[in-house]
Amino acid sequence: MLVGIPKEIKAQEYRVGLVSASVRELVLHGHQVIVEHNAGIGIGISDSDYEAAGASIGSNAEEIYKQAELIVKVKEPQLPECKMLHEGQVLFAYLHLAPDPSQTNALVKSGCTAIAYETVTDDYGRLPLLAPMSEVAGRIALQVGAHCLEKKQGGAGVLIGGVPGVEPAHVTVIGGGEVGSNALRMAIGCDAQVTVLDISLKRLQELDLQFGSELNTIFSTADTIEKYVLDADLVIGAVLVSGHAAPKLVGREMLRRMRPGSVLVDVSIDQGGCFETSRPTTHDEPTYIEEGIVHYCVTNMPGAVPRTSSFALNNATLPYVLNLADKGIKKALLDDPHFLNGLSIHKCCVTCPQVAEDQGLKHVPAQKALEK
Repeated sequence: MLVGIPKEIKAQEYRVGLVSASVRELVLHGHQVIVEHNAGIGIGISDSDYEAAGASIGSNAEEIYKQAELIVKVKEPQLPECKMLHEGQVLFAYLHLAPDPSQTNALVKSGCTAIAYETVTDDYGRLPLLAPMSEVAGRIALQVGAHCLEKKQGGAGVLIGGVPGVEPAHVTVIGGGEVGSNALRMAIGCDAQVTVLDISLKRLQELDLQFGSELNTIFSTADTIEKYVLDADLVIGAVLVSGHAAPKLVGREMLRRMRPGSVLVDVSIDQGGCFETSRPTTHDEPTYIEEGIVHYCVTNMPGAVPRTSSFALNNATLPYVLNLADKGIKKALLDDPHFLNGLSIHKCCVTCPQVAEDQGLKHVPAQKALEK
């Protein structure tokens, strides 16, 4: 199979779909790989590194999309990229379609097959291809939140860990999954006063065993969200309902009652955000202030550390890429029902039930679509 690696074009996005070591594995399996010129330069992988791994170098994105049977990316295709996708081609990337009807429509029109990293599951019901970036995003969330609390950034001028004689920042994390648990780890390590809210008692018990008395674990309800958001200096939104748009848990009226200069970091923004006032931002202009509250809503947070992120992502995605290349799409997906859960678009059909539900579209079951 001919596998194509285009250069990411989203603002300040330097991650790459496959690093040179992954390319070498594909070549050893008998496949061809074409990489766009300078696709890996942002993480210190040169064209010569890719060539040494056995890849050929394409001069531009059009060449990659025209030739490749399988396109491996990081972020969802931007609309100019969607126009280059074509019938019979397979796209494997983060898609986050539920809050993005325009992308869904463009992918359906292209006739391509689109497989989303974020809805592939495993034997334990986890999301193995989302997990690496969730880990990175959770850790970054605390870093950027601490920075945004500085006065120059519009924050209240609060130091996360405080100092002897001065109370530390109050950090509230909504959601105790991969993002949330990594944010908790960082916040506790910085000596903040930390609360996590989650609707799963089992998850709260796990976090209590992990962090003990350093963490305040609270069952999430409208009442407890209000209480701990209003008390917080920093709120990290880490809510995920797999495949669906994120629920709006903090409304504008609640923001008006928060302390001016408090900070919201919405890691759920890829799925539409869990704060009513959230809107997507970029690494170029990551924050804005609304109702006196600093909002950080960058849609590709792990892109801030692209080298770490690219290698972490490849560790998870490479076995799936090899499966697609070795077996072909139909056999690779039908052999593994968990991999099949990643199928979002096939032959102009929406196969992800959550996307179809959120956008009011006709849903065609993935297995049925593959049999067409």
